Amino acid sequence: MAERLRLVIREVNQTESGGFARVEHHIIAAMNSEAAPVHHHVFDTAIGPCGVAWNARGLTAVQLPEKDRAATERRLAAKAASAGAAEPPPWVAAVVADIRRYLAGEPVDFSAVAVDLSTLDPFRQKLYETMRSLSWGRTTTYGELARQLGSSDWEGAREVGEAMGRNPMPVVIPCHRVLAAGGKLGGFSAPGGAKTKAKLLALEGVHLHDGAPRLPGF
Repeated sequence: MAERLRLVIREVNQTESGGFARVEHHIIAAMNSEAAPVHHHVFDTAIGPCGVAWNARGLTAVQLPEKDRAATERRLAAKAASAGAAEPPPWVAAVVADIRRYLAGEPVDFSAVAVDLSTLDPFRQKLYETMRSLSWGRTTTYGELARQLGSSDWEGAREVGEAMGRNPMPVVIPCHRVLAAGGKLGGFSAPGGAKTKAKLLALEGVHLHDGAPRLPGF
C-alpha cells in the first residue's frame, strides 16, 4: 500500500496543477478500494447465468451471461477484482431479484441502486451518473450525452462511446440505451455485442430492426 502511494505522489510532483486533482483522485480511490473488499454472486435469470459484485459502498460490477456459468463467474471475478464468492446481503439480494425481473420482461428502475464508482476517473463517474437517468424504453445518443457533459464536437461523442465500452455495470448503468448518430444501434461490450444490445432494447419496446426478438429466449 505504501509503495503504491509513493508512486502516485511522484507523479503528482511531476505534473502541472491541472493534473493534480486527477492523480489525487487515484490516491483516494486506491485507499478506498483497499478498505472495501469486493465479493461476487452468480445467479440464474431468464437469459442465463448473470452475476453482480459489490463492496460496503455499493455495487461494483454486473456480468451478463458468458457461454456457461463458470465462464460468467470467471469474467465477473476478474473484472471486479473480487475477493471471492459470497451470499449477497439483503440490499444486493434485492438488486439480484430486480435484475431477474428485468430480464424476464418487467419494467424495473435501477436508478436508486447504490453503486461505487470511486475507482473510476471523474469523466466516467459523471457520464455514468448522467446515464442512470435514462429510464425504461428511453434512448439517447453518444453525441447528446457528450453535449450534456459540455462537449459538442465529434471527439466528445467518441469519448462517450469509448466509455460505454468500459461500463462495469450493464443494465444497472443502462449503456444499452445509448445509440450512435442517426439512431443507429452502435456497439455493446457485453457478451453478444450489438445483438445483445438490440434484444435488451426490444425488451423495453425499442425496435431498431424489424423482427428483433423479445426476451426471454435470448
